[in-house]
Amino acid sequence: MKNVFTSIFSRPIFKVISLICLGLLISFIYMGFIASVVPSQGLGLTPAGQLRVKILPGSNVASTAKQLASQGVKVSNISMQIVARALFQGKRLKAGVYDFAPGSSLATILFKMGRGDSIKLSVTLVEGWTFKQFKSAIDSQADLKKETKGLSAKQILAKLDAKETHPEGLFFPDTYVYEPGDSDLVIYQKAYQAMQGKLNDAWQVRSSDSPVKSPYDLLKLASIVEKETGHPSDRGLVSAVFNNRLKLGMKLQTDPTIIYGLGDSFDGNIRKNDLLKDGPYNTYTRYGLPPTPIAMPGKDALIAAANPSNSKALYFVAKGDGRSAFSETLVAHNEAVKKYQLNNASSK
Repeated sequence: MKNVFTSIFSRPIFKVISLICLGLLISFIYMGFIASVVPSQGLGLTPAGQLRVKILPGSNVASTAKQLASQGVKVSNISMQIVARALFQGKRLKAGVYDFAPGSSLATILFKMGRGDSIKLSVTLVEGWTFKQFKSAIDSQADLKKETKGLSAKQILAKLDAKETHPEGLFFPDTYVYEPGDSDLVIYQKAYQAMQGKLNDAWQVRSSDSPVKSPYDLLKLASIVEKETGHPSDRGLVSAVFNNRLKLGMKLQTDPTIIYGLGDSFDGNIRKNDLLKDGPYNTYTRYGLPPTPIAMPGKDALIAAANPSNSKALYFVAKGDGRSAFSETLVAHNEAVKKYQLNNASSK
């Protein structure tokens, strides 16, 4: 029997087949580890000279090969199947947007996709920003697909299925990660949902004697606390002042609402006429909270608005070092103003 097998496999035809298989194996090894499959010029190259491709979620090895080929990678389905399986990457490939350097081999591409080393960009939305600043930051992201271009704030909210009609304060300030080509609506949606979650968390732990009557009122108050806080350690006391004033039916008399009401006409100075001219955001002439938030409050401002420090303070004035001096009476407040504002001004 041994001689029969030896005789069969020693025939020329099997030698030829063996050589062909060996040649194919060598060619696929060459294709996988040595041959360049990424062109150095052509369409799809980034300013940095890399080939950018996008692989859709749910793609298998075959569909990934097709997508790579359609976007400029020199790869066939059969080479992709063999090399991916040989490298144990067939089930590890991840969707996303990838940049591949010119001259990259198929193995390099597969390992990169197996790690999920896709392009991740981000946009940071800062605590205390207005919706106008928020939108400007998103619009400046060149790699975001601008689906909100030309839409009004109300139209954007409608696309988010938001119940509110005014955008101010509805988006949580944070850093949001996205991939090139993502819709800008993705960022709006993430920020809106994040604020809904953070606001609900704060509302659930509000103090039992809180004067705010709804989550939206809490959001308004938190936006004022955000804008009025010069130093993090003062945040609870700043909140206490406004909570106490609301409980006593006092006017809030907060400058940031005046500034917000002035809009683009604000030139950096608040004049006496600005304080006397009545308007929906003038908390010197009107009682209670303004009609909407005035900025995007962060998590700490939301918590502080819901749970202020235990204090009877009704007034505060900036010390000049980022912190504030808090007072329970107008007499004490006037003394603090004299100490920190008038004396500092006269010494300059």
